Amino acid sequence: MFRSIASLLAIFLFAASATAQIPTKGNVFLGYSYVSADTNIGDRANLNGWNGSLEGKVFPFVGIVADISGHYGSQNFPVSCGGVGGACTINVNASMHTVVFGPRLSVPIMKFTPFGEALFGVSHVSGSISGFSNSDTSFAEVLGGGVDYRLVYGIGLRLEGDFLQTRFFGRTQNDFRLSTGIVFHF
Repeated sequence: MFRSIASLLAIFLFAASATAQIPTKGNVFLGYSYVSADTNIGDRANLNGWNGSLEGKVFPFVGIVADISGHYGSQNFPVSCGGVGGACTINVNASMHTVVFGPRLSVPIMKFTPFGEALFGVSHVSGSISGFSNSDTSFAEVLGGGVDYRLVYGIGLRLEGDFLQTRFFGRTQNDFRLSTGIVFHF
């Protein structure tokens, strides 16, 4: 009888300690996002879109993040009109999608949770100029952070600013990404 009780107690304790190792906290974010994109021709393009992320905590202050975003825009760029004697403009329609993963450090302080992150993955850009289209896929890195503000238990607002670097068409682009939206903590 004693062995049976001791065995059941040992199984219960091992099961409880095993479930303590499984991450049980995290968050889901979805919101508006803006990118000031480097065009490599001296001008910057304004792209608007969305950003979403899923974070699972592996330690109390460390999480693993999957971040997905899409940005879209249309921009006029000045070009030289050879022989015409003046400047012309061309219109470029572009879209950029980014998928990155990596660690995020966060520390809750009352209603605020500031965080910093280093995410790595891929980004794809496609654009069209007067019926001619081109696209490229490159390595992407996102370094930045932000702050969550808790509205009520489990729901908050997020403001995030990131440095987004890509290498489309053999050149390096240094972009700034600003995102804001709602975050659900679980």
